[in-house]
Amino acid sequence: MSNDFDFCIAGGGVIGLALAYRLSQQGSVLLLERHARFGSETSSRNSEVIHAGLYYQPGSLKEQLCLAGKPALYAFCEQHDVPHRRIGKLIIAPAADTPKLDELWHKGERLGIPLERLNQAQLQEREPLVRGAAALWSPSTGIIDSHTYMQRLAQLAQINEALLLCHSSVRRAEPTDRGWQVTIDSSDGEVNIRCGALINAAGLQAQNLARQLQLAEDNIPALYPCRGHYFSYQAKAPFRHLIYPLPEANMAGLGIHATLDLGGQVRFGPDTQYLAAGQLDDYRVDAALQSRFAEAIRAYFPQLDPAALQPDYAGIRPKLHAADQPAADFCVLHRQQPAPVMHLFGIESPGLTASLALAARVADVFSTTL
Repeated sequence: MSNDFDFCIAGGGVIGLALAYRLSQQGSVLLLERHARFGSETSSRNSEVIHAGLYYQPGSLKEQLCLAGKPALYAFCEQHDVPHRRIGKLIIAPAADTPKLDELWHKGERLGIPLERLNQAQLQEREPLVRGAAALWSPSTGIIDSHTYMQRLAQLAQINEALLLCHSSVRRAEPTDRGWQVTIDSSDGEVNIRCGALINAAGLQAQNLARQLQLAEDNIPALYPCRGHYFSYQAKAPFRHLIYPLPEANMAGLGIHATLDLGGQVRFGPDTQYLAAGQLDDYRVDAALQSRFAEAIRAYFPQLDPAALQPDYAGIRPKLHAADQPAADFCVLHRQQPAPVMHLFGIESPGLTASLALAARVADVFSTTL
């Protein structure tokens, strides 16, 4: 019996949609999203930043895919009318001789990332309200309307006859001699389909789905869900660019930074709050966090009006490291036996920037194995 689809993608966030767009160019695609709309978890609850590629371990997937994904994403936005802007980013150092700033500068040189080093006077000229002894200017950093981006990916996949279903998830899957037989929980009840390959792009649920797909437990990385809160700034926008402090130790986080959306609204965040496994749908923003946010922000924006900080939204990142561990890389596992499958674990930042490059890499693997 022939397969109904070449590829079945579990997860309709930005990674799943990028995969549907890319894989629909080389085969038939079914995408399953358990929620009522695409991208309603991590993909729609982030800073919407197109990253330059400075922060990641040398040679890591995060570094490789961010560097490849950034120009691909800018080109996609231009070609498909996705609102975006190369707004640039300032990374602020409290002292002129900060070793971390030097490290980022040399890393940018090595990777060919355009950077400009600013002294205090040059920083004040560019952003008068920002306090710092020195800064790095990253002109290739940008912002994007991630919702429109996901809509375009979905539209283009559908033009290629991909079938994208909401209210649908994998109930179980069994290997066959031609791939997988998948039982789907859908709004119409249980549905059975056959596909050549399965791609696990389920985000916060990727580990659970991997167990359903019979991946050995010792190959499944532990999930450390981490909530990040954002506060909007209900006052005149104090900045024209993205403002970031130096990254945290072990690159475990980028600190509470200032971002702007395409409408000019400033928001601050995210922080890092690790959660228990049962809190994966807890998106509350506690107003009591305001004082901690204000303290962190005043380190680079002393004129902050704390009364203008208002709880905005939260996102939960599928981290693969605990709070006291160095930042983990993306984890991409490909297996041909007992049937073709690709597992994508820990696709947090820079997942948005890397989305097209990651999709291209997955497509390349399957172009030679299916």
